[in-house]
Amino acid sequence: MSAPEIVSLDSNPPAATAAKITSAKITAAKAAFLFILFFLIAGGFGYPILNRFDPRQMPALSDVKSYAAIVTGAESADPSYRRFRVLVPWIARPVYRVAQGRIGTWDPVMFSLLVSDSIFVAATAVLIVLLGIRHLGNAAVGLLGAFVYLANFAVPNLRVVGLVDAGEGFFMLALFWSLAEVRLWLLPLIAVLGTLTKESFIPYFIAFTAVWWLTLRGGRNRTRSGSDASAAWIAVSWAASVAAFVVLHRAIEGTFTSPLAFGLGLHQSQNYLAHFAESLTDRMLWYTFLWLLPTAIPNLRRFPRSWLLPIAATCLTAFALDAFHGPAPAGAMGRALFTIAGPVLSLSSALLLVGMF
Repeated sequence: MSAPEIVSLDSNPPAATAAKITSAKITAAKAAFLFILFFLIAGGFGYPILNRFDPRQMPALSDVKSYAAIVTGAESADPSYRRFRVLVPWIARPVYRVAQGRIGTWDPVMFSLLVSDSIFVAATAVLIVLLGIRHLGNAAVGLLGAFVYLANFAVPNLRVVGLVDAGEGFFMLALFWSLAEVRLWLLPLIAVLGTLTKESFIPYFIAFTAVWWLTLRGGRNRTRSGSDASAAWIAVSWAASVAAFVVLHRAIEGTFTSPLAFGLGLHQSQNYLAHFAESLTDRMLWYTFLWLLPTAIPNLRRFPRSWLLPIAATCLTAFALDAFHGPAPAGAMGRALFTIAGPVLSLSSALLLVGMF
């Protein structure tokens, strides 16, 4: 069995392969169709939160209370750091206002968060398809990769239950896509929106782009001017994410807060090794990766270093932040790792499945 050829972004591809990759496209109409399809699938996965159970009452999903408060405009009563994760609830807010009194027995707050989460899940799945078509040269791999992503435990159980991880996951993949496509002018916008989604996006963004640039700089066919231009866009993006963080905190708290001071204030862990071991034995972590890792690992070597090294560095950053932060809701580590590596692991898993059949 053979898998589709993958062209490393670290080197110049052969002319024939480059022509094939360049011509690989998806029309706007097809992308829109896929978005609607994936949106409806995600909404179906999240249906139970509308009237079967309330995530706000579940210990493992306790964060949802804070995001629901932002939707209803009651965030001032929430003293936790979660009140700064505003983008997903802000998108949900107009849906909530329209839905009130119009959706029968469905909870309008959870409905609005489900719509917001489903938008980001669907957009993530579309980007996975685009990566499969554009950079793997195989639409079947891209489409199957999107469905592998949607079928993962993390999507119905953690992405569409009122949390903000769907938004952070989308912006992490948007970052990945913009670097793969060398559309660096998008980085500042992604940095700002990702920061408004969740504060952990800032260290993830910094780790990912820094290692990507170092990998790029070490490539054999990279020019100094190209490396300098990339560094400039990355530096501007880092500044944009910090500025967005400061402005957001100023608007909500009325005081200036630096990301470093905010991060240090979250420190709770007293025993790093014990907490690290606890994170590794968390059931939700294994539910997420139990079948995804074994099906993805065989083909990871076929992906370019400029994909794998930044992902690995960002995963290590997530482990470090988790150890520093200390006690967190169940599944927090699995959620973070799936946010960072889930899409590429899904594509690699799809490569295995397509190659088998």
